[in-house]
Amino acid sequence: MRLPSLVVSLAAILFLSATASAQSGPSAAIVKPQASDAWTFFMYIDGYIAPHSSFLASPVFTADHSHLHLEARYGYEDRYLGSLWGGYNVSGGSKVKWALTPMLGVVFGQRTGVAPGLEGSLSYKRLSFYSTAEYVFDVKDRTNNFFYAWPQLTYAPVNWLRLGVAAQHTKVYNTKLNTDYGPEISVSHKRFYFTSYILNPRNPIVILELGASF
Repeated sequence: MRLPSLVVSLAAILFLSATASAQSGPSAAIVKPQASDAWTFFMYIDGYIAPHSSFLASPVFTADHSHLHLEARYGYEDRYLGSLWGGYNVSGGSKVKWALTPMLGVVFGQRTGVAPGLEGSLSYKRLSFYSTAEYVFDVKDRTNNFFYAWPQLTYAPVNWLRLGVAAQHTKVYNTKLNTDYGPEISVSHKRFYFTSYILNPRNPIVILELGASF
């Protein structure tokens, strides 16, 4: 089967974001549906358990209507930071399904910044790849600039279970690239799902994610 050139381009973009690289915050490894005239809403909350660090909860809310994508986050870019996003959904494919959402966001709280971002996914039968990436420009101090990517590759042996691997790529301004990776497992029931991640198993960061669509 020959892939459309747009799908190949999307795969290249996502691969580059996964190997290049925000401080924290996964996104749900799901493939967005085709653009619809009806509003769809999605919310999830991540709980972070890390060595020598207090517990952090990070909620994310999204709303989609046809090509319009809106998103609000707290604690995603960094602790005590919020962000608001707007984007444009495009998707397609039959056997190989793809979705791409370029976005632009504003970051506020202890720091203020603007951030271009990208979310994208590919799925073929029970295999799915998802990645989100962003670059935050601090408007007051460029040493706080950073690039972040969160790629995930999963396989669903049954409809309610996904197994895979996730990675967090972080590069703060003028520092070396830092990468944490590890296994993930996700279970779902109707509109709800629960995912657990264990990054950097030698010094583990545990992320527990609970989400729902409505």
